[in-house]
Amino acid sequence: MAVIQSRRSFIFSPGTDPSMFGKALASGADIVCVELEDGVAPQHKDIARENMLGIFSEPQDDDGVERIVRVNVLGSPEGEADLKAVLATQTPPPALMMPKVDKPDDVRRVADALDAAGHKTRLQIIIETNPGLEAAYEIAQASDRVDALLFGGVDLAADLRCEYGWEPLLYARSRVVHAAAGAGIDVIDVPWLDLGDEAGLRQEAEASARLGFTGKGSIHPKQIGIINEIFSPSAEQVAYARKVVAAFAEADSGLVVVDNKLIELPVLRSMERILAKAVRI
Repeated sequence: MAVIQSRRSFIFSPGTDPSMFGKALASGADIVCVELEDGVAPQHKDIARENMLGIFSEPQDDDGVERIVRVNVLGSPEGEADLKAVLATQTPPPALMMPKVDKPDDVRRVADALDAAGHKTRLQIIIETNPGLEAAYEIAQASDRVDALLFGGVDLAADLRCEYGWEPLLYARSRVVHAAAGAGIDVIDVPWLDLGDEAGLRQEAEASARLGFTGKGSIHPKQIGIINEIFSPSAEQVAYARKVVAAFAEADSGLVVVDNKLIELPVLRSMERILAKAVRI
């Protein structure tokens, strides 16, 4: 199997305050995202962009934390300035998070520009518009640089004219999971916005994991422990996966019996993913 990058959790670090980046890296999140978009006021966009370039001009530790930058919407003046700056630098960020992607061509344009610049920068795509939801399957497969889809529930609810809640957005969530699975990439759920409701965070994260999400965003470090716990394989799951993998290794057919249950060959892929993720974590 391909090497799995753990993407259980992410947290934003404001581009306006580079001193927060180190603290975010130590938060326990699998992904730290330098924020240039919604979390930065219009009058501070230029300084946030310069700060981002400064952060990545320095060598980064090989600490297992994925570094990424959320740029502004491509096509907007701020987004085009972000992309131009990334293409021009000799020390680009390892990955870009692209908001409000509507169509596969949006991804291909950025991927082609990165190719021309000789950058290895990866891409993560936020699905948070109605056109983006419609095209999610094609967007997920638009470039081999794409590592994950992110579900942007707040903006999408506004676009769909529905209440922001689990049930009204269940179809949309499922569609994004379907698209990510088709491309074999990760899929990360929207952050839980109520800092005072840890029970609500746990309930929604568990539901997201059951639906097929591989991780969930956070808005505060105190949420990360719960999120990482829920999106990590349990000791019981790892032990069972080892038994299934061992049983298929010894079998000469596509069927095995483990703990008195008949297991078919397609289940093996899920068990291998659990083991690979456990090793990575």
